[in-house]
Amino acid sequence: VGDGLGGVTETGSVLTAGDGIARVYGLSGALAGELLEFEGSGGKVQGMVLNLEEDNVGVAILGRFETIKEGDVVRRTKSIMSVPVGDALLARTV
Repeated sequence: VGDGLGGVTETGSVLTAGDGIARVYGLSGALAGELLEFEGSGGKVQGMVLNLEEDNVGVAILGRFETIKEGDVVRRTKSIMSVPVGDALLARTV
């Protein structure tokens, strides 16, 4: 699948989803901590890769997890989860 920029977008599909966790098949290049984008019935939802297994990845869904269903399309964003740092973060546990 093209990404509109001359590159290839790696896509996968949801094997199982529930309680804010999804198992996704087809993203062999995904990295731990990478953000993924789910195309669920409620619009786009992001998730973060937690577990890398031989044939699937475990993803923590960051948003309306109840909209994610088996068979939904998942795309790599190729960006690692990050948190901006500034004065508001001083003395906080992250």
